[in-house]
Amino acid sequence: MSWLLLIGAIITEVLATTSMKMSEGFTRLWPSIGMVVGYVVALGLLTLTLRTLEVSTAYAMWSGLGTALVAVIGVFAFGETMDWTKLVGLALIIAGVMLLNLAGAH
Repeated sequence: MSWLLLIGAIITEVLATTSMKMSEGFTRLWPSIGMVVGYVVALGLLTLTLRTLEVSTAYAMWSGLGTALVAVIGVFAFGETMDWTKLVGLALIIAGVMLLNLAGAH
């Protein structure tokens, strides 16, 4: 159940960050509201996961995978560039999350 909550936290954090971009500096009402609600829900779900998951594992997955997903969304939804340095950075984030998960597995 904790893993499902963590996945929900990651998804809502990504939606909140995407809404932040779409809010255009709090000048658009609905994306601004979506951002605030998304972050509240994401932090609430992350907090619930910490009852059973190690903080190092949960936070690494939440922040790392969230960052990687937002980078991909930036390319496809907002026309941001993707070059080899960004690809290497994304690969390193994913590798780091995997290593932290392996280190936390017993």
